[in-house]
Amino acid sequence: MKKIISVMLHFSLLFFLTLFISSYSIKPTPAGQGKWEKLGERKVNFSADRDEIHVGRMEGTFDALKIKVRKGAINMHKMVVHFGNGDSKEIELRNDIPAGGESRVIDLPGNNRVITKVVFWYDTKNRAIRRAELELWGRH
Repeated sequence: MKKIISVMLHFSLLFFLTLFISSYSIKPTPAGQGKWEKLGERKVNFSADRDEIHVGRMEGTFDALKIKVRKGAINMHKMVVHFGNGDSKEIELRNDIPAGGESRVIDLPGNNRVITKVVFWYDTKNRAIRRAELELWGRH
């Protein structure tokens, strides 16, 4: 009788322990909902310009990018993404991004990729005293 009670007690303890641990399990992130990380920022000039943001392997791999703009509007012409394996991808943007706005999500070709740098070509639509700030974000 003591043996049966001991086995039932161990079974109950194991059951509740399993239930407790499974309630804290990590849930997968839905597709397209990866974690976004700020990769860098630049204050832009008041004219047509070109800027670079260097990234590197330490930041990890990414499957998408987006641009956020603060303090002034930017007319984005294009960007060139340089990858860790030496490849590059030119992406035509051709859109105005208002202050406080952001670009569309830009999916990168292939699987998650290491980015070494991103080069931007733009001009500003800001006639205010403050310069616009461009932020580059990457999705893991």
